[in-house]
Amino acid sequence: MTGVLAVTTPYSVPVPLMDVLQVVVLVLVAAGATAVVLTRRPARQVMVLSGYGLMLALLFMVFQAPDVTLSELKLEVFLPADQATAAALTELAGELPSGSPRTGTPVPTRLRAGRRPTRG
Repeated sequence: MTGVLAVTTPYSVPVPLMDVLQVVVLVLVAAGATAVVLTRRPARQVMVLSGYGLMLALLFMVFQAPDVTLSELKLEVFLPADQATAAALTELAGELPSGSPRTGTPVPTRLRAGRRPTRG
């Protein structure tokens, strides 16, 4: 055998319709990226990012890349659910407590590890 035959997967829809579908999905992905950038609140941004990941997965599926589609679903759709939970809990908690590493204020002696709080 002297030549190598390429395996092609024919579209299940007519080619002009597939071209239109690809353009529509590309426009949706561009709009989704803009929405992620313009969203300010972290909890909402994570949710918008998850929707954007879903659009990217759809884009990869339309361009016939199923392996990348599955990776995209895992990393950009399912993982942000955990991030959304963390962001929502952070917003509910309000400011960080005093003595946290981010604020730089010292932890009161009565709250240090190894010591019991005294009754006052």
